[in-house]
Amino acid sequence: MKHNLQHGGVAEVLAISLPMVISHACDTVMVFTDRLFLARIDPELMNAVMGGGLTSFMMISFFVGLVGFTTALVAQHLGAQRKKDCAVVLTQALIFSLSAYPVILALRPFANWLFVFMGIGKEQLEPQTIYLNILLYGSIISLMRTSLSGFFSGIARTKIVMASSVAAMITNVILDYVFIFGKFGFPAMGIRGAAYATVLGGIVGLLVLSLAYFKDRNRAEYNVARSFYFDRALALKLFKFGSPTGIEMFLNIIAFNAMVMMFHSLSPSAATAATIVFNWDFVSFVPLIGIEIGVTSLVGKYMGAGQPDTAHRAAMSGFRLGILYSAVILIFFAGFPEMLVNVFRPSATSEVFVSAMPTAVFMVRLASVYVLVEAMLCVFIGALRGAGDTLWAMRMSVILHWLMVAVLALILRVLRLPPEAGWAAMVSFFLVFSGVVFIRYSEGKWRSIRIVEPVVPAQIIPEIGEV
Repeated sequence: MKHNLQHGGVAEVLAISLPMVISHACDTVMVFTDRLFLARIDPELMNAVMGGGLTSFMMISFFVGLVGFTTALVAQHLGAQRKKDCAVVLTQALIFSLSAYPVILALRPFANWLFVFMGIGKEQLEPQTIYLNILLYGSIISLMRTSLSGFFSGIARTKIVMASSVAAMITNVILDYVFIFGKFGFPAMGIRGAAYATVLGGIVGLLVLSLAYFKDRNRAEYNVARSFYFDRALALKLFKFGSPTGIEMFLNIIAFNAMVMMFHSLSPSAATAATIVFNWDFVSFVPLIGIEIGVTSLVGKYMGAGQPDTAHRAAMSGFRLGILYSAVILIFFAGFPEMLVNVFRPSATSEVFVSAMPTAVFMVRLASVYVLVEAMLCVFIGALRGAGDTLWAMRMSVILHWLMVAVLALILRVLRLPPEAGWAAMVSFFLVFSGVVFIRYSEGKWRSIRIVEPVVPAQIIPEIGEV
């Protein structure tokens, strides 16, 4: 069915991005619920979930970035009128995912050693290790979900990704309540229960995506039955353009994890303040990733069709949507920081939380300085990746993140300044990075990149609903 959407306009970007915003909001709720429920028991458990979850993602981040390029590659093949190759691209992503799993499990001892090396306190160390190990055993679920989500995002059927995330979220939240607190005859498993709920939620999300992929319509339209083979050319293309994103994600998550652990190693109160502000920062940032994926999909689609001007229009439409969302977040961060911090107040009186409160309020309020430029960062980095300019994005992002680690180490470990000073430095670096990404996009070098040659160059391609 045809929809009257202007190519690259706000309505078209919103049609793809809104389900992805909801999808990523669901993923945020899953993480947020783990931390919120455990904060009711003990702030140390909330901190352990933060540290263990970040480290788990660090261990799989290269492969998530690699198979995540499925979105752009599928979109480019769709735009180039090479529909039958879209499912073959997904097969290559699934092959990479299965190959990555034993590597991830083999590296578990490194992650456990990292906690000790960074000086995590003993009260946080044991539960953090438990949470990490369970998530790593379930990491294959995350990689396969990312691959299938990339396929459906690439063909602009993002409502399926949204349905998967909603199902995963509902499962996770219910099981969090049951497993953490011990309801309906189950024993109270605390942080172990939170990890089990996360993995089982991921399995339900994967089942939803798999059922949609093997439905008759999708099997016929993309020739799924004939797609299950190794295609060297497509695998190399996925690796060539996806690995810079994977390397970028891996090195950046290591850097970000190191920064979080530096805060966590200062004191329980500093760890609690940092965890609270990172929780809210995550809430504000993750929906923008939905807009980023929509922009990546459309830019890839129109670049594959040889229409860079329409790709640019899609990027600017995404930017307008991102600014509108970020303005709302700015109001909450700047105007109601005490209310946001108090969401994580434990049920029982906690000296750790009380001492962390002033620092957390300051950090949330300061985060309002950069929420608007987060929209610029997400949208234009998504546009560059959709066009295939992934190598530059990787280099610049990694350099800035590791400079941030060095500066934070200087502030917290050498000069021994308070955590407020370290957070101010992090905010400043995000402002710089957003400006650099915008300058790169404005230069327009991405317009000349060609990943897939269209069958009929520069033809007007189908609108959403016709593909």
